Amino acid sequence: MNAEIRPIRAEELDAFKHVAANALVMSPDSFVGMQPEFTLCAFEDGRLATSYAAWPFTMRFNGKAVPVAAVTTVGTFPTYRRRGYLRRITSLHFQKLHEEGERPISVLLASLAAIYQRYGYAVVSTNVAYSFEPRYLRFAVPGGIAGVFREVGDDDFPVLVNLYRRFREDRTGYMHRGRELWHADVLGRPPGNGFLHRVVYEENGEPLGYVVYTIEPGTGSVPNNIIRIREVCWLTSSAYRAAWEYFANMDTVKTVYWGRVPPDDPLPHLLLEPRMLNATCSDGLLGRMVDVERALASRGYDEEGVLTLEVTDDLCPWNQGRWRLEASPEGSSVRTCDETPQVVMPVSTLAMVLFGQVSATEAARMGRLEVNRPDALPVWDRVMHTRHRPARADYF
Repeated sequence: MNAEIRPIRAEELDAFKHVAANALVMSPDSFVGMQPEFTLCAFEDGRLATSYAAWPFTMRFNGKAVPVAAVTTVGTFPTYRRRGYLRRITSLHFQKLHEEGERPISVLLASLAAIYQRYGYAVVSTNVAYSFEPRYLRFAVPGGIAGVFREVGDDDFPVLVNLYRRFREDRTGYMHRGRELWHADVLGRPPGNGFLHRVVYEENGEPLGYVVYTIEPGTGSVPNNIIRIREVCWLTSSAYRAAWEYFANMDTVKTVYWGRVPPDDPLPHLLLEPRMLNATCSDGLLGRMVDVERALASRGYDEEGVLTLEVTDDLCPWNQGRWRLEASPEGSSVRTCDETPQVVMPVSTLAMVLFGQVSATEAARMGRLEVNRPDALPVWDRVMHTRHRPARADYF
């Protein structure tokens, strides 16, 4: 066998889509916009065996914009599996990212988290889903709606973009969206028998939030329609409450489903019967610190503090060693150091702490890091705290 790792050529795009579609059980038409330069694939005796690509995106990281590599379309054709191709591709991709010095973090949405945790990835956000009947949208504290909703069309696209930018500003895990990403996901076509709705909430003519959802017919007797929420965006608590008052009035709807709920979503704390949301949890975004030095310096910090750590990383040897982070809201600096580290952790645990998925104290209780200086843990918790829980809002 003669194996080669390289990007695809333009004439190999159909073969790439075939392998990825087979592995992910998706239509080849799903991979619109894929560019050969985004890919890094394995070829065995000249035939494409493993597909792999990474979109160059920008992600919010506690109030700062950070370039990331968004890994996607990963799959190996069945006849070529268990030959180590994905590990070879991943190692080469991480080395390339490190040498280029532009994207210190790799992120992905996993079909199985176990596949990627072998390569230093960690679950850095929790995905929550709701499935409920509109009649249970009753609030514990009465209130009214001060504004109005209006349906918007393509001409109002800038309104949605502006609201989303303001909403994502202080968050972690939210992507910067171009028009293509908007229309590939949140504003994509509805199911064949459904309708897409975009409504904006305004008070005194000022847009303060929006909801994008589809509605499609269910089965059985009325009420049987199904609403699938694609995105809820709000700038004020009144806009958030108004969104649910809007859905509470859907008399012919049997089920409302929202599959990308932020883990710190306030709705369970507002309803009379929060258990009727039927909330479920799963792993969300997976993240990997490809370049620890640049990743530590890239995110936003709201508190000052000096943190020292030792990182273990068997796939990216340039991350291995001791680091000193001097963080502040005005900026941060990172350098190697010789002093005894406050904590020692694998690179996967560092990803969880850096994203705000868990605190250093929680990681220590789980046994995911070693503590040399217990008095330093409160400082770690304070410095690494994020304004919002990390979340994933996009499918890429």
